Parts: sequence; structure tokens; C-alpha cells
Amino acid sequence: MRLASGGVRVSPPLALYIHLPWCVKKCPYCDFNSHAAQNIPEAAYIDALLADLEHALPDIWGRKIHSVFFGGGTPSLFSADGIDRILTGVRTLTPLLPTAEITLEANPGTVETGKFRGFREAGVNRVSLGIQSFNPRHLKALGRIHDDAEARRAAELAATHFDTFNLDLMVALPDQSLDEAMADIQTALSFQPPHLSAYHLTLEPNTPFGHTAPPKLPDDDLAADMQQALHARLADAGLQQVETSAYAKPGHACRHNLNYWQFGDYLGIGAGAHSKLSFHDRIVRQMRTKHPQQYMDAVRTHSHIADMRAVGRSDLPFEFMMNVLRLVDGVPAALFEERTGLPLVVCAAALQQARARGLLVPDPVQLKPTLLGQRFLNDLLAMFLTE
Repeated sequence: MRLASGGVRVSPPLALYIHLPWCVKKCPYCDFNSHAAQNIPEAAYIDALLADLEHALPDIWGRKIHSVFFGGGTPSLFSADGIDRILTGVRTLTPLLPTAEITLEANPGTVETGKFRGFREAGVNRVSLGIQSFNPRHLKALGRIHDDAEARRAAELAATHFDTFNLDLMVALPDQSLDEAMADIQTALSFQPPHLSAYHLTLEPNTPFGHTAPPKLPDDDLAADMQQALHARLADAGLQQVETSAYAKPGHACRHNLNYWQFGDYLGIGAGAHSKLSFHDRIVRQMRTKHPQQYMDAVRTHSHIADMRAVGRSDLPFEFMMNVLRLVDGVPAALFEERTGLPLVVCAAALQQARARGLLVPDPVQLKPTLLGQRFLNDLLAMFLTE
């Protein structure tokens, strides 16, 4: 008997996301739940995080944590002692795997040698550096608080203190040329990163860039040339494309993000954090209260879950495909039923259409986008939407 509304028989891997929402300054392109602050209530916020995790234990009872990701905001604004306190709490409350990947996002303007060493001693074994560019003109245009020298220094520190790390770059920046984009890539490669994220700047609504002061970006043809050139250069350097904007050396793909793309489960704690949790009879999405102070207040009264809904049966095919089809290598077709509780036949018409249009590889045991499908991913995903 199959489950009527999309539950699972075997729980997928579980990841833990921890949101630290403060920044030195809000960047004009950023639409994340982040808040500029001079003084961060670190101790009080950590109290709330650990209480949040404790309240969530009935939903994840007995399940091993495969990865932890500190996102923001700028998590590197927190002290090493604060990160250590959080991870000690996680180990106390949950069965965190000894081999778990533990990532912390860092801003080049907020790190120094002692802090990176402290993060490593606390248990962080991977950092993700928000470089964005090594060009001072582009950093200024993006409103970043670090300069090019700080970007290089932070990359050096990451390479020194961590066996695996990620450098985040943006391409198709305001008035950026192809040569400038490739110079950023070349500088990043000089630090031999095991993982590199390269994504286009997008103008999001409700940001200064998207609403009040939109900059002039490279046209579509130039942006496509940048994408093609960086893909070739990264492949030459031994970084293979993992998903739409991530490249990694063998064995260094971000395991936390792979779990997202493979429709695994994740518990999100902290202001505005999202969760996706699978139960035997349903799959549930949650969102925590967004504003940091309101979140801290709400945790004390157990009212910090601002939104919770079960994912409907008709929505599951799109939600599953929206994740797995970002992966260049796709996933086994059997993963659909394993992660949604639904038979793959519910997608038969969409799969047939996608394969007929050359967007999916014509392999019945694999769900894998073709090169054309990667290029026109939105068109491919639209086929799995229901009215």
C-alpha cells in the first residue's frame, strides 16, 4: 500500500541548518533574512537556538545529523566560543555523526587567524567564504565591506586552516567584462579551492538593486559567454560541475547542499530558518519567526514556528524535481518513490514530454537533465507543475 499524501517508509538523511542573521552591513543585492547590527546579543540568541533545537527533538527523535551548516547573515561575526557552545549543545541533544560535515559561512571582512583557528577547534571542518569578487571596483559596486586584499587574505587563511573550503564568486556584475570575470576565476584558482560556487548576480525585488537603484548588468549574450568560459576554465582546473552553480574536486562536493538537492530532510533553527521533515504519512515544511528579537521572544513561549504546512501530493513531483534536476548527474529514478512515497508513474506524462524535447536523458532508471535541460532548467521544471 502506498501512502496517499506523500509520506516515506525510510527517513532520508537529516541535516541541521543554523541561521545567524546579523551582518555588519546589508548588501544592496541581498534578499536573505539578515539584519545590520552594531551589537549582537550572542549569548541570548544562542540560548534561543538551543531551546529551539530542544523543542524540535520530537520531530527528529533518534535521527542522526549528517551535516551542520551555519548560514546568515554573517556567521563569522559570532565568537569562536559562541560557535563552540552551539556545537556542544547540538552534540548533547542529538546524535551528531562524528564524520559530519560542519560548514560555517564567513565574510572576508570579519575573519582573522585566531578566529579561524577557534572555529576549527570548535568543530567546524569547512568554511564558505563570500568573496564575490577580487576586483576592488566590483566589490565597491556590490557594497561589500571587504576589499580585494582582505579577500585574498581570507582565502589564504581558509586554505591554511581547513582541508576543504568553498569560495563564493559572482559573475555578470555591473559593467563587468569577460576578461574581468575570468580574472576573478583565475585569482580564485590560485588558492586551489576544493569547491567553488559561481553564480550570476540577480536583481531581487525588495532590495535596493532590484527596486530603487538597479545597476546596469551585462547583457544575456555576454553573461552566457562568461558562464561558458568559467565552466571550461574550472574543468581544466579539475573542478567538475556538481549543480547549477557549484563546482568541486572529487570528494569535495558540499554534502549539506547535496542533501538538499537529493530531497533529503533538514531541520532549520534560528530566525527565519526553514525546515523540510519527512514522516511516515506526510512531508512537512516549516518556517521560524523571521525577526531576530521576535524569534527569541517567541522561543520562550514555544510560538516560534511562524508557518507549517504539509506538502500536498500534487505538489511533490515539482518540489522533488526542482531540487534533483539542478544536479548535473541527476539521481536514480528510484529515489523519487523513496523520497516522496509516490510512484514515479504520477510523473509519466511530464517525463515523456521532457525526454521527447531533449531536456531529460532517455534512461528509465535515471533522472538526469541533458545539457539542453541544464540550459533551460526552468522550462524543464515547468513540465512538473500542476494547475
